[in-house]
Amino acid sequence: MAADTIAVIAFDRISPFHLSVPCAVFGEDRRGAGVPRCEVLICAEKREALSTSAGFSLTGIQGLGELERAGIVIVPSWRNPDELPPQPLLEALVAASERGATLVGLCLGSYVLAAAGLLDGLTATTHWAWADDLAQRYPRIQVDRDVLYVDEGTIITSAGGAAGIDCCLHILRRFHGAEIAARVARRMVVPPHREGGQAQYIEQPLRETTAVDRFAQMLEWVQAHLDQPHSLDALAERLFMSRRTFTRRFRQATGTTVGAWLLNQRLALAQRLLETTSNPVSLVAQESGFGSEVSLRLHFRKNLKISPARYRKEFRGEQ
Repeated sequence: MAADTIAVIAFDRISPFHLSVPCAVFGEDRRGAGVPRCEVLICAEKREALSTSAGFSLTGIQGLGELERAGIVIVPSWRNPDELPPQPLLEALVAASERGATLVGLCLGSYVLAAAGLLDGLTATTHWAWADDLAQRYPRIQVDRDVLYVDEGTIITSAGGAAGIDCCLHILRRFHGAEIAARVARRMVVPPHREGGQAQYIEQPLRETTAVDRFAQMLEWVQAHLDQPHSLDALAERLFMSRRTFTRRFRQATGTTVGAWLLNQRLALAQRLLETTSNPVSLVAQESGFGSEVSLRLHFRKNLKISPARYRKEFRGEQ
């Protein structure tokens, strides 16, 4: 059972979009870009053609027995929160979890994991429109209504829509490193790293195209200069805004705060540097904007539960 073998659960009337998310992140052949190819298995309760919500059919489906060799099992959605999933599927998911596989529920796929009892006592999320319903149906789950995804170790859940892409990139990053995840994100033309705690949706999206462009340009500039200090006031001044206006616009544009966004970007850069260079940890700390090795270690342990040196050794397979 390996993390590069991924089983994706399909079912009748499945949304093609939701099914395509894990296939696009894990299943595309990008070896020319230095990305290892994962084996993606599309599995269902019955090995027969399945209908989709778009009107076409899916063939070449594998049986649930294939879950036995998958290190990651993804339920990309579910057709109806009011409908309990079939018992054979629930039993197969529980068995996969007991074998040590990582179970993932994207969007309404969280309902399937919940029905299997796999989310009891854990924090989970789902599409914001169904979050209250999930919490009411399954009171043993701590439902976080606002985040993009929740990683509980061997159980991961995500919000709806594009949050599934963020979640799958997070999984790719966890098992194959930040650089590989960034390469896949670039090929897919999506943000390389949106943190799980970011807001699911933005209440008041920016209306002025020029304002959106200016924010995008500023974010790109900051990402290229993470080794430099960036205060809220200095960034606001770059866009000729007051501190209060800039703070409000930044959250509208990104769904998070300036401090949280900067920390997230610096952690991602530090991961890539640890993976791809032999630079001393002290130099990695400077290049990623943490300033000191002590600060880098502190944030790594707090957010990634590991030291920078250990992260580098584990990523490279060293003892």
